[in-house]
Amino acid sequence: MERVSGFIKSFLTDDGEPLKALYNEALAEGIPVIRKETKEFIRTLIMIKKPMRVLEVGTAIGYSSLYMSEVMQGEGKITTVELDDARYVRAVANIKAMNREDMISVIHGDALQVISELEADSFDMIFVDAAKGQYINYLPQVMRVIKDDGIIVSDNVLQDGEIFESHFVVEKRNRTIHDRMREYLYTITHDDRMVTSINPVGDGVAVTCVKKS
Repeated sequence: MERVSGFIKSFLTDDGEPLKALYNEALAEGIPVIRKETKEFIRTLIMIKKPMRVLEVGTAIGYSSLYMSEVMQGEGKITTVELDDARYVRAVANIKAMNREDMISVIHGDALQVISELEADSFDMIFVDAAKGQYINYLPQVMRVIKDDGIIVSDNVLQDGEIFESHFVVEKRNRTIHDRMREYLYTITHDDRMVTSINPVGDGVAVTCVKKS
């Protein structure tokens, strides 16, 4: 898999400035940011789906929402949610610096609470990239706000390979996250309203097509 990953990465291109600088800043500070293979995968999904309203769960410092906005080329709106105070402030500043305030709205708060207050059936695409142990808890509200024929993109579902291990092999402090992610993956692959593909891209990306009616 490392050889496959290295081969794929050899074809990837860097962002232009200032996105490239923002990406490197996040990496240098250990701030969660989507992997290069993952962002290329998401770019392809956006170009196929052409979503007009996107919800991102987990803003960090704004890189991924800014990246998606570039792919969308100014069309549509992105709503992104961040709990951490400092990251929220930095995300707002970064979005303002790139003149994307009209396209990207950052909401400061707990994602579960925020999503529960959003309008039902209002998003064409939802990118879930927040606390991994919360994915299963977000799911009912994510399903409420996604439109029919919308797509849910869930990042880091393979947890650097830990998801393959038995519950008892995983360190005790990680077992709850491990078990909840397994429950999440089971749910999105067995619910009749969803068709899901789990892809070994980056740290694992699940793409779920939703048909609620």
